[in-house]
Amino acid sequence: MDLISQIGTINLLYAMAVFVARVTDVSLGTLRTIAIVHGRTTMSFWLGFFESAIWLAVVSTIVQAVQQQPALGIVYAFGFATGNLVGIKIEKVIALGHLILRIITRDYPEQIAAAMREKGHGVTTFTGAGRSGPVTELYVVCRRRDLRKLLQIVLAIDPDAFYVTEQAGSVSNVCRPIMQPVTGWRAIIKKK
Repeated sequence: MDLISQIGTINLLYAMAVFVARVTDVSLGTLRTIAIVHGRTTMSFWLGFFESAIWLAVVSTIVQAVQQQPALGIVYAFGFATGNLVGIKIEKVIALGHLILRIITRDYPEQIAAAMREKGHGVTTFTGAGRSGPVTELYVVCRRRDLRKLLQIVLAIDPDAFYVTEQAGSVSNVCRPIMQPVTGWRAIIKKK
């Protein structure tokens, strides 16, 4: 292996390290911002600490290198942009916070409420009038990670149900779904 290819390999590894570090610190920054919005102070503290430590390490090493290799600036920018996407994807998986789910149904309010309560969720109902006559609004405060399962229940019973979600700022109490038995690797850890 000649000297030129060794230098090229080192530069490629350096560029990859800059990209990965930038994706990591921007992802942490995205999660930190969302944690701040949800009032999670301890989480936002630690995310901010690691975000700034990584950023400082990257910036302090790349500033001089960009003058000699401008392509590193493009790698740095792509790492930033990719970090935003990765941070949002991670947050969607984690699903921090709570939502208010409002379901409006004309024909099946009792069935939907019973099915949701059977799964451990609190449901409050209100009667109202819609364009086509009387309707019932079901009001549920739930964890964001439970939304998909709740909507599956609703739409299985009433495919024509109208629903809307909104962020819940502060929540005093949330009925959580009934706990399922622990299985898989969690069951092994729990036995120890």
